[in-house]
Formats: sequence, C-alpha cells, structure tokens
Amino acid sequence: MSHDVTPSTDSPFHSEPTARDQAPQFVLPLVVRIEKAAPPARTDALETAARAVLVLLGDERSVGDGEWAEVVRDWQDARIRKVVRRARGAEWRRAEELPGITVTGKSAQVRVFPPVPLDGWPKELAKLQVSGTDLDDPEPPGAADTTAPVLWLSPDLDMSAGKAMAQAGHGAQLAWWELSEEERTAWRDAGFPLAVRTADPGHWGELTASGLPLVRDAGFTEIAPGSSTMVADHPALRSRPGTGL
Repeated sequence: MSHDVTPSTDSPFHSEPTARDQAPQFVLPLVVRIEKAAPPARTDALETAARAVLVLLGDERSVGDGEWAEVVRDWQDARIRKVVRRARGAEWRRAEELPGITVTGKSAQVRVFPPVPLDGWPKELAKLQVSGTDLDDPEPPGAADTTAPVLWLSPDLDMSAGKAMAQAGHGAQLAWWELSEEERTAWRDAGFPLAVRTADPGHWGELTASGLPLVRDAGFTEIAPGSSTMVADHPALRSRPGTGL
C-alpha cells in the first residue's frame, strides 16, 4: 500500500512535476480568528482547522450537483493547496460575510471557504496576513484518545501554527479519501472527532512505515520539498491490509 492516497508519481503533495500541474490550480482558503486579547490555543487551532476541511468535504454543497461541487472537484484534480490566513475584529466579520463555513473548537474559530483560483482570492481574504501565524498551548495537550482519529505531526520539523494547520487539513483529507462512504458518514455524524499531536521520535518511525496515509509536503513554504509532515491514523484504517500498527 502506498503511503500516499494517490500513486506516488501523481501525488497532490509531491514537489516533482506531474499531470496535476497541468490542471488549473486552486487553493482552499482557511481563516483563523486571532484576537489580540484571546488568541486560541495552538493544538485546538490545528484540530479545528482539520475539522473545518472535513466539514467542507462532507457538506452537501461540495458533492454531486452542489453549488461548490465543481470547484471542489477542480481543486482536488490539481495540487491540493491550503493556505491559512489570520483575522481579527472587522477583518473577521468581513470574512464571515463570504460564503463558507465557520467551525468552532474549544478556543479556536476557523472559517473554511470553497476553493478559489490560485491568483483569484476575494479581496476580503487577499489582504489578510498569511505569514507569521504562531500560537502557543497554555499547557501541554493531554494524551490522544487513540479510539478516535489522531493526526500525528512529525517531531523533526519546526512549523508555524499556520503551516501546521494546513498540514492537519491535508492529513484529515487523506484519511477522508481512504474511508468508505459508510465510514465517512459515521465520522461526519459523530462530529468529526479527532486529535492532533506531535509524535514521539520512535513512534514517528513506526507511523511513517505503517502504510497509513502520509503527507509529504510540496515545499512551497517553510520546509523542504518532500518532507514527511503528518500521518493520518484513523481507527478504520489501522486494520486494513498493508498497515502495520
């Protein structure tokens, strides 16, 4: 079983040129609310971003003849790009006026929008800052509940919160692609429970060799092309042939 959902020669995350690069390129915008007086916790922001991607993928507007379905298909046929920007105050209120879905975590709010052309961002989002988005956890997150999906971050990479949120979204999307329709429905109906944690170095080696969905980043920002950033560990995938956990 390949570590990527798509064949390694045509991965949506690999840096090498593939047929995906010939298609029109789109990006999935995510905006995280960061108010000066009450910024969200880092782990909650990562988990909320991952859940926002899943909510969009599972929304009736994104499938079949839904109003977002065509652009979602076009986005998934090309490179799977996600960009996280930050907003507060009036910026956030303007972002909420655009078509999209706001997902709320324990302390984080993330709004996900239908994909837009790479060079065609709505002006309300284009002006939002993308770099330097970083956050802290007030206290270390507890152990993950492994009876629910866990998105494991690489312990070897130093990523900003914005970059890590995009990786969490990638991992959640890879898990979604691997699931059956029945498994997707069960996850959606449960409210997309998941955790994001940084793997221990020894466990990371096991995870990357396990056959579970693995994100290899294209290297557009912050980290080197081909870097393994995240493993999507969904309980329904652990028992599949070819997985070693």
